[in-house]
Amino acid sequence: MQVVDPELADRVGQAVLGEGVDPERADDHLAIVGRAAQADEVTRDLLRQAVAAARAHGHSWSAIGGVLGMSRQGVQQRFGSEAGPGSDAEEPGAGAPGERRRLGPVTALDELAELEIAGRQGWRTVGAGMFYHLVERTDTQWQHRRVVWSRPADHYAREGWQVGCRAFPWLYLVRDTGRPAERGGALGPDAG
Repeated sequence: MQVVDPELADRVGQAVLGEGVDPERADDHLAIVGRAAQADEVTRDLLRQAVAAARAHGHSWSAIGGVLGMSRQGVQQRFGSEAGPGSDAEEPGAGAPGERRRLGPVTALDELAELEIAGRQGWRTVGAGMFYHLVERTDTQWQHRRVVWSRPADHYAREGWQVGCRAFPWLYLVRDTGRPAERGGALGPDAG
């Protein structure tokens, strides 16, 4: 059993209560239950993303299990199928707006360069997994940026960025340049 950091517990509790919810009012208790369920869903997703990131950076199932107080087998059974494949590289072809493809394999070392190329061709990231990005075709070029998830997403909106996807501990930001997308070329480092 993990020892819970009291400061973290306080911050999560404050986030669950949020604005306008008063535990002194009986009617608000169902709202608190709903918000706690949402927090549970968010933290389960963050844990899944954190495990995938640890695996992508070379940590063993045993090491991850040690942190979680689980056996290697237990953590692999729980999270192994969620890590997702990462070797699917696709070619964009003409690509209709709204079409989605997998960009990969990519790593933290080369993903931004690959996203830059894809962005010029009208692809923007809308999801990320271990060794790949899910990208969606548009008619315009996109800029991509990766930042540590240390600020609220609306902090970046002042500069025109929007969240393309969250892949804890990263936020992948995208910004539409308004320029028409370039066509041609292959999507992903292995596409040919």
